[in-house]
Amino acid sequence: QVQLVESGGGLVQPGGSLRLSCAASGSIFSINDMAMGWFRQAPGKQRELVTTISSSGGSHYADSAKGRFTISRDNAKNTVFLQMNSLKSEDTAVYYCYAHYLLTDYWGQGTQVTVSS
Repeated sequence: QVQLVESGGGLVQPGGSLRLSCAASGSIFSINDMAMGWFRQAPGKQRELVTTISSSGGSHYADSAKGRFTISRDNAKNTVFLQMNSLKSEDTAVYYCYAHYLLTDYWGQGTQVTVSS
């Protein structure tokens, strides 16, 4: 079993930055072998992929995130980060951490990001 806890969300003005964190815990030794990622869900919309990072460190970004968001991982701390820069109002959503481990998907509870002046 894997538990994921996100933090770092909040209210930010357009053009601002936020750094989200996702701490993994549970019956795991390390996130070394996990694919991790971030999804988001805006009101009235389906959950969508933002970015993923493989166990080897390779990353993939949705077009909406390219050039503005950066995913990284600290395996020693069992934590994944999402650095979000140049935030836009359309980035407003609940952001969910995701992990894939031993054929099972795990989700965090989500953290709200609101971009508004």
